[in-house]
Amino acid sequence: MSLAITPLTPHIGARLTGIDAGRPITPAEVAAVEAGMDRHAVLVLPGQAITDGQQLAFTRNFGLLEEGANSTVRNAELRLAPTFADVSNLDRDGTMLARDNRRRMASLGNRLWHSDASFRAVPARYSILSGRIVTTEGGNTEFADMRAAYDTLDARTKAEVETLVCEHSLIYSRQQLGFSEFLPDERVSMRPVLQRLVRTHPVTGHKSLFLSAHIGAIVGWPRPEAMAFIRDLIEHATQPKFVYVHRWTQHDLVIWDNRTTMHRVRRFDDLNIVRDMRRTTTRSDGPTVAQEAA
Repeated sequence: MSLAITPLTPHIGARLTGIDAGRPITPAEVAAVEAGMDRHAVLVLPGQAITDGQQLAFTRNFGLLEEGANSTVRNAELRLAPTFADVSNLDRDGTMLARDNRRRMASLGNRLWHSDASFRAVPARYSILSGRIVTTEGGNTEFADMRAAYDTLDARTKAEVETLVCEHSLIYSRQQLGFSEFLPDERVSMRPVLQRLVRTHPVTGHKSLFLSAHIGAIVGWPRPEAMAFIRDLIEHATQPKFVYVHRWTQHDLVIWDNRTTMHRVRRFDDLNIVRDMRRTTTRSDGPTVAQEAA
């Protein structure tokens, strides 16, 4: 089967067929995926019944792996290898997490609009999410196009955001939901990092907003003013016309570019329905502040 890319919305998202993520892919196929990502920001590869090892091998085609994504889970509690973000509702024994389970409460932050690993000095490039067991009622993943969000700002706001730098931390996003059960060492590891509010794609040169629920401050601004402004920008960026809604089918493999998107998962009955999703992530090229300065 030849490779084919079919757009899913005018702004963001496309369906990619003709690649088997379970086998080694060629340099030409890697280049085709990257070109598709540069254009569409989100690619959906249906029918990819892959193992963890195959997902890792596929992900490594697109850069260095991010490890330790399960930031609020102790190693002894991990269900998957540290190279995976476990975004399921299962514990290491395959039992659904209780309502008051600490990992479950922390993971509710995934229901907020965010960019993966924006709370790290070197944020994420691609996220690759495999739908091993999916839900048919709820649990959709929504993606917002941060390029279109930037392009449609008025001239005054574009000038205002151009040089702003924000503080990002997992603590900020979790505190929005009332989760504050961070251990002392977690508070150290989750110290805020600085990211530009406007970033430039290294290949296309397209500017986009770098927004996330992980933002808790704008450097040099009073915090209430900063958070009100970020809220306004997120409302602008997540208008339905900028959003692709992915309704999962089993063995979908979805790739998105965190440099040009935000995303969130929608609510589902996670206390009674199993959802097993496994994410691998590659790292971006470096801190956004340093990149823009260069």
